[in-house]
Amino acid sequence: MSIPPSDRPKDIRVSLVGEDALLFAFTATTAADVPIDVQQRVWQLYGWLDLQREPLGLIEIVPGMGNILIRASQKTLLNTLQDLVLTHWPQLKDIDVQGRTIEIPVSYGGADGPDIDYVAEHCGISIVELIETHCSRTYRVYCLGFQPGFAYLGDLDPRLILPRAKTPRLAIAPGSVAIAGSQTAIYPSESPGGWHIIGHTEVPLFTPTKSPITLLQIGDSVRFVPVGEPR
Repeated sequence: MSIPPSDRPKDIRVSLVGEDALLFAFTATTAADVPIDVQQRVWQLYGWLDLQREPLGLIEIVPGMGNILIRASQKTLLNTLQDLVLTHWPQLKDIDVQGRTIEIPVSYGGADGPDIDYVAEHCGISIVELIETHCSRTYRVYCLGFQPGFAYLGDLDPRLILPRAKTPRLAIAPGSVAIAGSQTAIYPSESPGGWHIIGHTEVPLFTPTKSPITLLQIGDSVRFVPVGEPR
């Protein structure tokens, strides 16, 4: 029997997605951001489930920002999986999932960062301060999504937080370094997008012929290193 909502751990919401998947959200609906300790537990949960794909009948596990989606091989397994996840979640420790530390060289401004002037003006700082602030933090890969190799990196310095563009671009070049909300990211391939482009890197993020196919993995740490003078 599935765990009723009244007996679930605080702030956990479970939703049926399609006919064979469950989405577990581990933050309150009012939360503006996902605390890193919650995200670390999501990473732990993903690792624990990944080791049991076959015996649990799991065909897909997708960790997100403060949530995780699991897809079962049979609809009849969903109640069992729900109980298993909700029982295991409170047992997870506040342990950091250590990944690699990767430095990404970035050329800021000019044609490489067409939005850098707007971002600096919106944030009330100079372009030099913007670059220094963006490069001053070590970011964590919270999750991958949107397109192969697109890593959502948090947490952005509060001075650089701004909403997405009102009118998204139809095409953003591969390697574009961008910010939106409280996150920063790199576009692995050309696509539409509403993030603010402040720089560019030549580092490939998605290479189908390699293993793993994406450079960045959940739990990795990323540091941006400025290349040349801002334009």
